[in-house]
Amino acid sequence: MISESLVDLSRLQFAVTALYHFLFVPLTLGLAWILVIMEAVYLMTGKEIYRDMVKFWGKLFGINFALGVTTGLTLEFQFGTNWAYYSHYVGDIFGAPLAIEGLLAFFLESTFIGLFFFGWQRLSKVAHFTATFLMAFGSNLSALLILIANAWMQDPVGAAFNYQTMRMEMTDFWAIVFNPTAQAKFVHTLSAGYVTGAVFVLSISAWYLLKGRDKAFALRSFRIAAAFGFASALSVIVLGDESGYTVTESQQSKLAAMEAMWETEPAPAGLTLFALPDQQARTNHYELRIPYVMGIIGTRSLSKEIPGINEIIALNRVRIEKGQKAVIALEALRSDQTNETFKSAFEQHKADLGFGLLLKKYVADVRQATPEMMDKAAADTIPRIAPMFWSFRLMVALGMGFLLLFTWAFWASARNRVENNQRLLKTALWFLPAPWIACELGWIVAEYGRQPWTIYGVLPTHLSTSTLSVGSILFSLGGFIVFYTGLFIAEMYLMMKYARLGPSSLGTGKYHLEQQGV
Repeated sequence: MISESLVDLSRLQFAVTALYHFLFVPLTLGLAWILVIMEAVYLMTGKEIYRDMVKFWGKLFGINFALGVTTGLTLEFQFGTNWAYYSHYVGDIFGAPLAIEGLLAFFLESTFIGLFFFGWQRLSKVAHFTATFLMAFGSNLSALLILIANAWMQDPVGAAFNYQTMRMEMTDFWAIVFNPTAQAKFVHTLSAGYVTGAVFVLSISAWYLLKGRDKAFALRSFRIAAAFGFASALSVIVLGDESGYTVTESQQSKLAAMEAMWETEPAPAGLTLFALPDQQARTNHYELRIPYVMGIIGTRSLSKEIPGINEIIALNRVRIEKGQKAVIALEALRSDQTNETFKSAFEQHKADLGFGLLLKKYVADVRQATPEMMDKAAADTIPRIAPMFWSFRLMVALGMGFLLLFTWAFWASARNRVENNQRLLKTALWFLPAPWIACELGWIVAEYGRQPWTIYGVLPTHLSTSTLSVGSILFSLGGFIVFYTGLFIAEMYLMMKYARLGPSSLGTGKYHLEQQGV
């Protein structure tokens, strides 16, 4: 059996690199479209200040993009180094959207980002705007393809297990592309990125206004960010609701963990605002609930029940027993693939094969699994409740905070009451780190909530790793932490340097620090 330490360290390494990488991704997604909007205004009005806005915010975009690419490269390599069995088992499906992303979206984005920076003197206004638009489109297309791959891990449609090759194989490419989970994750993730970009521009512009610097530049940037952010904040809430609905359909254990819902309730279920979940006792302390709301949001009906954790564990316990039979039949087929009895037994129970594989965490030969082992495996199908419960609520609270901030900023912008509104400007400045916190929490809910699976219901995490030593994982994990922390410090230094310089960094001679001779 695979060492639990090896599995945990492999998971930790991937989590660390993914969370570092996702510090850069949302800003790339959101800031790209803000640049498109600013350049569109420049194209329509011909005012040079909008051109300066595109070039200045584009400089910060370029710093962030470069570090995002650097941190993202190692993620895909880890599938081969740390998760070799996973790559073997599902590479036929998982690799396709990632290959398309690398060959199409990444090169599209990279080509036009070059034209964006170096084409100002070589391209016409319309041609340069087109390059900016295609740069933004490429970044979003890249996100779509990556999220299609990730969504298949959450909801494995369009694929089937082949007992002859002992692998999952693609049966319907378009089912994977149009997977409802993928579409919901894509639009929700994009909206979160748009909010991040908008908060970034809003906060830094607010700082210039608080300092009394470059007011015309800052006010125009603030107004564009406020309008874009208001639409994005509304979208992230609406599309987050849609993402939650797909979880209800495809990952009931994740939803139950997010809600700390221990028992199945009469429909429609209530929404828990506050509680202290107790996983050992399988209950909540100090629970505060709103009747009916969760059932209506989660099922879009008044009559459909949402299963509780205890019921899910009991159902999964039955699936583990059936899955045990599938594993036994599969192992028999490995030695005699023509045996019709083995084929029949496997076909009868293959839908529960993944649940049978959960037993391999406790015993190499699943025929020797005891009822106690099956009980433990069934309990494993629910992730830890407290991290899910609180991560989800904090993410939602921040989402509502963004909506309030952008509503305030948009209203003040529409009435030309931004410049002297110290309370609004200070609030916008203090909100600067909030979207990154919300995005990281979102990924924790999505990825930690999938446990104990790498492919939900198909391949357990403890079977997905490479045969590496614990020492080698510790060495690479330490190296990644040091390297990525260095990159993060470099990002912060460069961002803060150019943010402080502001549009004076463009060298046009028109802005505050140049005029002050600083």
